[in-house]
Amino acid sequence: MHLEGSLSPQLLFMLAARNKIALPSASDDPSFASPAALLDRYSRFASLDDFLHYYFIGMGVLIHEQDFEELAFQYFLRAKADGVVHAEVFFDPQAHTGRGIAYSTVRDGFISACKRAETELGISTMLILCFLRHLPVSEAESLFANAKSDLESSILAGIGLDSSEKGFPPGAWQGVYQQAKASGIRRTAHAGEEGPVEYISEAIRDLDVERIDHGIRLAEDENLMHQVAERKLLVTMCPLSNVRLQCVKEVSELPVRRFLDAGVPFSINSDDPAYFGGYVLDNYCAVQDAFNLSATDWESIVGAAVNGSWCNDARKQSIREQVHEVIARHQ
Repeated sequence: MHLEGSLSPQLLFMLAARNKIALPSASDDPSFASPAALLDRYSRFASLDDFLHYYFIGMGVLIHEQDFEELAFQYFLRAKADGVVHAEVFFDPQAHTGRGIAYSTVRDGFISACKRAETELGISTMLILCFLRHLPVSEAESLFANAKSDLESSILAGIGLDSSEKGFPPGAWQGVYQQAKASGIRRTAHAGEEGPVEYISEAIRDLDVERIDHGIRLAEDENLMHQVAERKLLVTMCPLSNVRLQCVKEVSELPVRRFLDAGVPFSINSDDPAYFGGYVLDNYCAVQDAFNLSATDWESIVGAAVNGSWCNDARKQSIREQVHEVIARHQ
């Protein structure tokens, strides 16, 4: 889940007014006539890049540390209502530093929200710094150098790779990922969403990722699927996002059943919920509606999510106990 992807049209318009940021005029893009019009436009994305166009416009209203804290804490409030007890969330510093916002402003605002989520809501949190793959690798290297102390001290939980996938194979970031591995920093990357299944194998081979984000194209390569199952690499599936971005036409087309049968560990996630019509519980419900899963199936899915998380063993055990209590009530 990307924190910037929880920027609702209502909050976007409110922050734009507060920070005196001019949004595109309704004459240039009717989507910006009102929050309702923008929300309607979000239901008609043609592709990942079409979504990213609006995603980066939205980020332009985030200026002050308070803005980042407010954005993230509103997400955590919604996550709490959905029953979330642990959240490992992405953020995109380059989308902000590239327009003159200090890295520390972004980091500190999100960290403040994470601390509030833990103390006020009882949600444990981890922040994952992402590199934008449509930008030069050299910029990712600079960001990594700037954030390395935060990553090594566990202020940040690890690194990821996101943004436009087609035409940006993950192996280009091998050097940064090698540095991260040498420093004991956790690693994940978006692969096999819109891009080919080969991007998944490349992320595993060249980046030595510990998780695969999205990864639905994995089902196209039986041998690779078995490799992922054997290595217990978690695939973080985002069902409603995949539908909105035209990766599949229906949730029922996703490889949920194939992954379960093949022993591929995967979790259900919301990606950019303000843009894709559903938060995490909506995604769970969409999967259940499409596949009519059993309590045992869900125990496997949620168990894989816990096992593949980056929280410590004590926290994992606490979450497992909560899961077992829920499953027991539905068997």
